[in-house]
This record gives sequence, structure tokens and C-alpha cells, in this order.
Amino acid sequence: MGSDESGSESSVIVTGAGPTGMTAALALHARGVPVTILEADPQDRERPGSRAIYIHGATLHTLEQNSPGLGKKLADEGIVWPTRRTLWRGKQVFERTYSNPGGSGELPHFTSLPQVWTEDYMLEALEDAGVEVHWDSPVETVESSLDGVRVETEDGDEWEASYLVGADGAGSTVRKQIGAEFDGEESKNSFVIADVEEDPENPRRLERVFHYDHPTVDGRNVLLVPFQGGWRVDIQCKETDDPERLANDDVISNLVATTLGERYRDRVSWVSTYQFLQVTADRFIDDHRRVLLAGEAAHLFAPFGARGMNSGIADADAAASAITVALQSNVDSVRRAEVEQYAALRERSAAWNKDAAGQALEYLQGDSPVTKAKKRLAAAASDHWERAGEWLDDAPYGPHGSPPTSVGQY
Repeated sequence: MGSDESGSESSVIVTGAGPTGMTAALALHARGVPVTILEADPQDRERPGSRAIYIHGATLHTLEQNSPGLGKKLADEGIVWPTRRTLWRGKQVFERTYSNPGGSGELPHFTSLPQVWTEDYMLEALEDAGVEVHWDSPVETVESSLDGVRVETEDGDEWEASYLVGADGAGSTVRKQIGAEFDGEESKNSFVIADVEEDPENPRRLERVFHYDHPTVDGRNVLLVPFQGGWRVDIQCKETDDPERLANDDVISNLVATTLGERYRDRVSWVSTYQFLQVTADRFIDDHRRVLLAGEAAHLFAPFGARGMNSGIADADAAASAITVALQSNVDSVRRAEVEQYAALRERSAAWNKDAAGQALEYLQGDSPVTKAKKRLAAAASDHWERAGEWLDDAPYGPHGSPPTSVGQY
């Protein structure tokens, strides 16, 4: 499609300059496809909080493949914690320390750093690649046809492209414009999440720690995870809790001092409360097979197992591959089939991730007598049977394994 006087010519428009949108743009550029990003926020946007801190090894490989040096940069800047530990009502039931937790490959199994760092390095990669980000450009309307897509932003600019990747987050305008809707559930309990700056004079041991029914915080579950420069403290509220009260400065400072140590009392840098959504869009593409949803525009998961940003980046890479093949084809049925294949694959992956995160959420929140009995028995057996303690350690993060990589996999 051509350009008009207020927009510019591009084979693909990506809406959203978060990790998913920036990955889509980098992946398209790496495949030789002209791409432009439209971002609603201003260039000096503030992105508070550590947010998605855990980057899977597969994600690092995807980023390195699409922007050589990016995966390595994130790995170098993040940390790999060697120890995982779990306690049951104050009693340690599992601990394991790995001599080489990152593995022996070129990239580690994972890295942990604030999402804003990840985004900054992605923006640098986009700049180096010459991919333009148009800031202050919130999308207002999306019109697709058999031939392509027309996008109008709130300031009246119009853009035309062959394809659109909608990566504009949970409140996605693109999703709404193509008539897709979220379907799913919300978590019963709220959670309070705090970022805590590390004490450089007396840093804690690098370990991921999970507390079942932490005895000094009135029996709430608590997760402690290190990332470069600090700690994530994740507290599961009881159904009777007022999460806003727990997030109050004095209360959260006391909770942090109790769980991390007194020296961290005044090191809280950010606090937020959530009820996690477990939802997926009822379709990931439009009727004309020209718009592809990715990341939080397509799905929202509870954070257990770090499936949010990592699955969004996988969406973005798959979308770029599908669009590239579609653009190279002169046959409409082939072009449509590539986009439909993307939707089938990523919808299936999203369903897997939703179920996996849901299993972890139900395990943590569920009041089933069977689940409660299993946890009590495993804690009692952990002194004599390591696998019982390992089960307690694993369960809060959902099942092992990865989403299906083809629509034919069962």
C-alpha cells in the first residue's frame, strides 16, 4: 500500500513500544521488512517498578538472533541466582544450590534484571537498526481490508501498511478495533509487590526463597526474588485483607523488614497491588488476516513461571516470521494461511500458558482439602524424602515444560 501525506510508507506497523512491540520490530527488521512503531506514551515516559524481571534462556536466544548482541547484553547486565529455597511455616523443606546455574552455553538459562533496563537496551538496538519509534501516537482507529491496514492516531495522523502487529498492552485499542474480546478469570486474592533496593554494604545471599504461610507475617505466602540492584517481595494477601492497607508505607516497610531483614526497612522503592487476570483474546487476528495481536494485547497471565513478557516476545518473533513469508508470497491463500497459522500456534501456546499459570495460582490460593493435605504431608516428609520438598519448591510456579511449538503437537 502507498503512503499518505500525514503518515509514512511501511510494510508493517507495530503498535506499542514495550518488550513485545520492540521485539516484533527488531524481528521484522532482521528479516528485511520495513517497520514503524507507534507508541502512545511520550519519549520521556516513566516506567516505574521492576515488573517483568525474569528472562528465560529461550527469550535471550530469540533476542540475540534478531538483534545480535542484545541477548548477551541483557545476560551480562542481569544476575543468575544460584540457590532456590522453600520454607513451610518457618521450617526449611528444600534447598538446592547449583554450581553452574546459568549453564555452560553462550547464553545462560535465565537472567534477572528490571524490565526498564530490558526496554532501554531494546530501544538502543532499535536506534542502531534505524527503526523509528513515533512517540505520543496513541491509536484511535484501525481499519483492515483484503489489501492492508489503515491506522489513524488520536492527533489525526493516518498510516497505511500491509500488516499490523497489535502489541499495545492490556488495554489494547487494536484488540477492541478488530472486535476481539478477553475471556477468563481474575484471581481471588490480591497480591502486594514491592521493589527493595539492595544494601550494598551488606548484600543478601543470592537466592530465590518461597515461604508457605510465613509465620511472622500472619501466615501469608511470601516470595523473595533477587534481580540486578534489588529484590522483589511478593506477598499474597488473604481474602479478608485490604491490599491498600498492606501497601501503606509503614505497613510494607514492616513486612519488608520482617521478610528480608531490618536493614531493608527504608529501602522500598516501589509498591503495587494486583489481582491477577487469567485471560486470552477470543481470536488473535482480524477477519482479513492483516492484524496480528501479540503479548498483553492477546493474553494476560498470573506471573508465576514468568510467562507474561517471555510469551509476548515469542508471539512477536512468530508474528514477524508469518508476516515475512506472507509478504513474499504472490498468492492470497498462502498469505492468509501464514497469518492463520500464527494465530493457531500462539492461541494454543497462550492456552497452555494460561492453564499452567492457573495451576500455580490454584495451588497457592485454592482451599481444596486435598491440596492442603498434600502440602502438609509433603512438608512433613521433606526431612526424609527430598522429592517431597522439591515438589513444594516447584509447585508455586506451575508445571515444567514449554508451550507447544506447532499446532499439531499434543
